[in-house]
Amino acid sequence: MFKVTLRGDNRLDIELSGKLDSEEMKTALDELVDKSGTIEGGRMLYDVIDFHMPSLSAIAIEFSRLPEMFGLIKRFSKAAVLSDKNWIKKASELEGMLIPGLEIKAFDREQKEEAENWLEAGE
Repeated sequence: MFKVTLRGDNRLDIELSGKLDSEEMKTALDELVDKSGTIEGGRMLYDVIDFHMPSLSAIAIEFSRLPEMFGLIKRFSKAAVLSDKNWIKKASELEGMLIPGLEIKAFDREQKEEAENWLEAGE
């Protein structure tokens, strides 16, 4: 499952659980593009509930839309990642170091309030 919720003018909440196939990936990316269309300097709360590697066909869909995804990422300045897996938290923060203009901070899933406070700081 990949669920995208627009919260206010500049925030997206994303929930990820299970394994995505190609059709789910296409739908998820379409939803991300659609719901982030007017966001500038946005915030994102990414809740990784139960991560499974996406199918190869889903990864192919994502790679085919990389230019569009890079444009989408530029709409955001901060992202908080909630996960109980240390490797996901470390990978998320490393990704934040590699993407100019996007600060990513990882939190344990039970730290949702702290993550939301961090996202709101500096607005």
